[in-house]
Amino acid sequence: MLSQVEISDRLEIQQLVVDYSTAIDSCRFDDLDAVFTPDAYIDYTTLGGIEGRYAQVKAWLAEVLGNFPMYAHMLGNFSVRIDGDTASSRIICFNPMVLGGDKEQVMFCALWYDDEFLRTPDGWLMTRRVETKCFQKVMS
Repeated sequence: MLSQVEISDRLEIQQLVVDYSTAIDSCRFDDLDAVFTPDAYIDYTTLGGIEGRYAQVKAWLAEVLGNFPMYAHMLGNFSVRIDGDTASSRIICFNPMVLGGDKEQVMFCALWYDDEFLRTPDGWLMTRRVETKCFQKVMS
C-alpha cells in the first residue's frame, strides 16, 4: 500500500508532466521554467527535433512550434517510480499537429516520454526528458 507521501509524490510528478503539456499547447514557454531544472537534458531527436540543455531546447520550441497552427498533447499510462528524492516515469503521449500550408494536413505522433525527476525545495522538477517514437503519420 502506498503511503500518503508516496501518493502525494506521484500526483505532484503527474501534475508536472501535465503542466509541461499545458505550457507547450498554450504557447506559454516561460511556464516550462517551473517544470525543468536549468541544466535538464532534453532529447526530441526521435521525431526530428533537437537534443540539448533546457535553455537551448526551450528557445527551439518557441521558434519551431510557430510553424504549426494547432497541436495538442494527450497523456496516458502514467508509470512513476520514486526512489527517495529522485524519480523516473514512462508516459505515453498522443500528439496530433496541424501542418501549415494550403493543404489541410494533420501529423499524428505517438511517443513515449521517459523522464527523470529531482525533489527540490520548491517541489519536483524534471531533470531529463527523452522521447521514444511509436509512430508518426501525416494524413490529408
